[in-house]
Amino acid sequence: MINSRRISVVLPAYNAEATLSRTVAELDREVIDEVVLVDDASSDRTVELARELGLTPICHERNKGYGGNQKTCYRTALDLGADVIVMVHPDYQYSPLLVPAMASMIAYGEYDMVLGSRILAQNSVARGMPRYKYVSNRFLTFVENVALSEKLSEYHTGLRAFSSSLLGGLPFERNSDDFVFDNQIIAQVAAAGARIGEISCPTRYAADSSSINLRRSIRYGLGVLRTCVDYRLARHGLGHPAYLDFEPGKMTDLRALTAVADGVPEESPADSGEGSRKLCTCGTLLT
Repeated sequence: MINSRRISVVLPAYNAEATLSRTVAELDREVIDEVVLVDDASSDRTVELARELGLTPICHERNKGYGGNQKTCYRTALDLGADVIVMVHPDYQYSPLLVPAMASMIAYGEYDMVLGSRILAQNSVARGMPRYKYVSNRFLTFVENVALSEKLSEYHTGLRAFSSSLLGGLPFERNSDDFVFDNQIIAQVAAAGARIGEISCPTRYAADSSSINLRRSIRYGLGVLRTCVDYRLARHGLGHPAYLDFEPGKMTDLRALTAVADGVPEESPADSGEGSRKLCTCGTLLT
C-alpha cells in the first residue's frame, strides 16, 4: 500500500515468455498488493512461466486483442478492491521500477491518471525508437492535444496508472478491443474532466520487446484521428459515439476523499463556494 491505498499492477500479456521474468523481478512487492496477469491466448510458455513466478494468470481461451486484454485486467483489479491500478507491459519495454512513483502521484491525491512518457526529458530516437514512429507520435500527439484541449507530451505509452474512482466510472467496456483502446480511454478521461499527470519513462527497444508492424501502425494512426473527431463532435453535441456517451460531470478530488477517510471534515459547499452537490458511487460529482 501507499498512503493506505491498495495498489494493483496489471500485466496484459501476449507471448511474453522472453521478458516476463525480468518485468516481474522489478515490481516492488513492498508496495504492490497484487499482480494481475491476463494472458491473451499466447502460443509460448507465458502461462506456465507466470505460475512458476508465483502468479495466478487469467487465461483467455481465444485472443481478444490488446484492448480486450486490458478490459479483463481492469475489471479484475476493480473487483479485487484496488484503489490504484497500474498497467505495465510485460514485454519489458517500459520500466516496472516506476510503479511506486506513479502510484504515489495518485495515492496522495494529486492526479487521477498518470502516463509514463517516452518523450518527456529524453531523446527517444537515441534510445532506439524507430524514427518513423517518433515522427508519427509527435504528429498524432499534436493533433490530440488540440482536439482534447490537453498538454500531454504523448498519448501512446503503454505505462499507465489510474485511480479506481476514475477507472470505475468510465465505460471502458465500450472501447475497441484493438490498440486504439489506449486513445479512447484517454478521450474518456479527458471528457470526465480528470487530472492527468506524466512522468518521464526510459524505454527499451530490444528484439524481444513487442511492436506492431507498419500496416497495423497505419491502422492505429487512423483510429487515433477518428477518436479525435469523435471527441470534438461529442463535445459540441454533434455526435454520440457509444464510448463517449456518458455523464461524467467532474471527477472527485481524491484529496477530499483522503481527508474523509482520515476523519478530517470535508469542506462544506459554503466554504468552497461551489454550491450544493452530490457524490455518486462511481466517483463523479453531480452538480
